[in-house]
Amino acid sequence: MSDTINISDMTEAQAREELARLADVLARANRAYHTEDAPQITDADYDALKRRNADIEARFPHLKRDDSPSEQVGAETAEGFSKIRHAVSMLSLSNAFEAEEVEEFDGRVRKYLGLGADAPLQYTAEPKIDGLSLSLRYENGTLVSAATRGDGQVGENVTANARTIDDIPQNIENAPAVLEVRGEVYMSHADFEALNARHSERGGKTFANPRNAAAGSLRQLDASITRARPLKFFAYTWGEISEPLADTQMAAIDRLSQMGFQTNPLTQLCDGPAEMLVHYAKIEQMRSELGYDIDGVVYKVNDLALQGRLGFRSTTPRWATAHKFPAELAWTRLEAIDIQVGRTGALSPVARLAPVTVGGVVVSNATLHNEDYIAGRDSKGGEIRAGKDIRVGDWVQVYRAGDVIPKVADVDLDKRPDDAVPYVFPQICPQCGSDAIREPGDAIRRCSGGMICPAQAVEKLKHFVSRSAFDIDGLGAKQVEQFHADGWIAEPADIFTLRDRYGSGLQQLKNREGWGEKSASNLFDAIDDRRQIALSRLIFGLGIRHVGESASNLLALHYGTWDAFAAAMDAAADTESEAWADLTGIDGVGGVMAGSLTATFAQETERAAIDRLIAHLDVQAAERPDTSGSPVAGKTVVFTGTLEKMTRAEAKARAESLGAKVSGSVSAKTDILVAGPGAGSKAKKAAELGIETLDEDGWLALIEGA
Repeated sequence: MSDTINISDMTEAQAREELARLADVLARANRAYHTEDAPQITDADYDALKRRNADIEARFPHLKRDDSPSEQVGAETAEGFSKIRHAVSMLSLSNAFEAEEVEEFDGRVRKYLGLGADAPLQYTAEPKIDGLSLSLRYENGTLVSAATRGDGQVGENVTANARTIDDIPQNIENAPAVLEVRGEVYMSHADFEALNARHSERGGKTFANPRNAAAGSLRQLDASITRARPLKFFAYTWGEISEPLADTQMAAIDRLSQMGFQTNPLTQLCDGPAEMLVHYAKIEQMRSELGYDIDGVVYKVNDLALQGRLGFRSTTPRWATAHKFPAELAWTRLEAIDIQVGRTGALSPVARLAPVTVGGVVVSNATLHNEDYIAGRDSKGGEIRAGKDIRVGDWVQVYRAGDVIPKVADVDLDKRPDDAVPYVFPQICPQCGSDAIREPGDAIRRCSGGMICPAQAVEKLKHFVSRSAFDIDGLGAKQVEQFHADGWIAEPADIFTLRDRYGSGLQQLKNREGWGEKSASNLFDAIDDRRQIALSRLIFGLGIRHVGESASNLLALHYGTWDAFAAAMDAAADTESEAWADLTGIDGVGGVMAGSLTATFAQETERAAIDRLIAHLDVQAAERPDTSGSPVAGKTVVFTGTLEKMTRAEAKARAESLGAKVSGSVSAKTDILVAGPGAGSKAKKAAELGIETLDEDGWLALIEGA
């Protein structure tokens, strides 16, 4: 999928293929950046990919993947550190790259809040430090713990190391009883150069950049090493807090400064996008003179009450965004084209490149997206396609938009070797020899082998044990690959019989290379720990196409139990049934996702594999918030027409917080229709079905005080 194809012009097939590529490269980038402290891309490159992924998902919401990067924050914690669960999640930020996107951010905020274009609305603008996020917890003014971001929910306990940083006070005065101060650990350019010089003199390891040096220094198991490193800390926000610091973002930052924290002096109050962009340009011009690395400017709604109304998406706040600096390009030679096979059977071409440095990182591989992107003519040599006509030996332009898999952006036809021949895309799967079929209108050629294809089987198993699914300690991608190659696991159910099959007897796990009695026992125990699993994790772990993490949560909350969910999927196979209407009526579930769900449960082989898995599990019912006393708990609510006292998004969020199910369509299961002016067909259908209908004032009166 070429990035020259506008998202607005994409077909569904093109969008699906691009989302698959983005999920792969962003997952690898997350591991490299957050877990290994060895990023191979800049933040600007990474966030450009996340922005493209989000834009495609916005246009094709039913194509959102089960491993969507928009649902990911950070990466799993590293081994060797104990873990701290954040009382308030440490989320990432949405991104903007162009001035128009900053204006669009302001427009979204105003729309959500119901503010006109001329209504006063202030933002803070501050440099985005390129370091390692850290959360400091103070109780009664004393530092009690420090944790990295981790995956946003659970971070690494680096308390002993944080105590060695001069910018972090051990005790603070005039603070709330509980205060989590959050900010960025970083290293100045001068200190970075001096550190590398000392290490080089001693023959030790040198760091690639200040961010790597700061992250590696903070995450030392020996705090004395951290103490010897010149780390600094900027505070810019907070997590759990027992009482507000102030009424505005700017005043709260000033108060943190008064408590003894370093805050960035370039933080400025702006009246709208025009002033925000002026400050962005000013900071960009100063970038090389700051003495530390930044990769953009962060804008936040200044009024904390408005921040509270705006709230959060699944992984980002609505009241803030990061305006990033641009990335870089380079040219190199294409030496070969390889084919990789993914979880859904997609054949993905990968360019093997003469190594080239792009923005300080050496890259040697790049995605070529799909068959059409490579080809210049169709298989009959006739009609010109939209592709680049890329051939082995060509000089290609590389955009570093992922870690080991950047993208090929263009080809220089003037430098093409005379002996270069058109690339012939394989029509046979290179992994299993099955036919690779391309359906009409689809940009992707897929292996038809299904689970007999080892590449597909392994990728499905990797997804099953992934962090957001079953997350089994000690059973990662490498172990899955090895166990599958050895014939130990072929499907998820096999994981839960490993102890019985390989815990005793002649062929034991503890006797394998790289394993021992303790590590084998730990793995078996970790597997047993996951026999009890949340319904949402189980649904996500099944790896059903189009069913991502957010959708899995929606389905779990809607149906409550596995038995109810499975029965509903069976019944919904009839698209004329009430079960189908109920499934597609869930806000966030469309026809494509519903079809994928019912097809999976109707497919005999897949259903049998699911049933074998369920036999080993104790599936926990979905946990619902405490809505005791709520007049709408458990009821299905539909909003239609124009709401005048709140935006639709606010109304939906409020209803869900009170335990209601919000649906997009009226059916016999609807309990309440909230109808504003212009209600139209939904109001008519509700009247026909005898459903209780309220106007906006009636709705607000119903939930008042709840």
